[in-house]
Amino acid sequence: MNTIIVGSGAVAAELTSYIEDHNNFVSEEKRFNLLGYLDSKENIEAYWMKYKLKKPVLADVHSYHINDGDNFIIGISDIIFRTKMIEILNEKRASIIGFTHYSSIISDSARLGLGNIIYPHCIVGPNCSIGNFNFITSYSFISHDCVIGNNNFFSTAGLGGRVTMGNNNFLGIRSTVIPRVSIGSDNIIQAGMIVDKNIENNTTVFYRFKEKVIAVPKN
Repeated sequence: MNTIIVGSGAVAAELTSYIEDHNNFVSEEKRFNLLGYLDSKENIEAYWMKYKLKKPVLADVHSYHINDGDNFIIGISDIIFRTKMIEILNEKRASIIGFTHYSSIISDSARLGLGNIIYPHCIVGPNCSIGNFNFITSYSFISHDCVIGNNNFFSTAGLGGRVTMGNNNFLGIRSTVIPRVSIGSDNIIQAGMIVDKNIENNTTVFYRFKEKVIAVPKN
């Protein structure tokens, strides 16, 4: 499958390495043939050269001429910028595809929409419903009967069973949502949070106070 990654920064570099690893373990018809990247000229030195990506930057997303058989993966973590790139590609009637690393476990009864990216060693449980363009990084888990909307970012995060979630939420590293909690849209859940209450929209969840542990040596 001919594939172009949108972006050439850290997330695109991660995706590249995971795609290359994935291709080593799957049959030929399930492999991704990476053609290159879409990014602006000013980002080539800042990102593409930094990560020593082997495939070229083909153009930026605005000027690239889409060829028959082109498929695009959004290699960008910023939710707002991801949304813009998706809108541009949809206007061009481009084929935006997802990627699921072979090592992840996706239940047969789970239902996934378009363009979802699932890094290595993730788990999606039975009877889950996941919308479009969600980004799920390594070791994240979404337990049974969860209902997830669109364009959410899971940074090694976890959901207990029967959690519902809207759109455009960012879940920081090792954040966890306990079962049956409802989360709206456009929220930021900071790293390490345990969410045990419903959250509506446009909310940031974080520790207001942090305890400092002081080690006192024995005399």
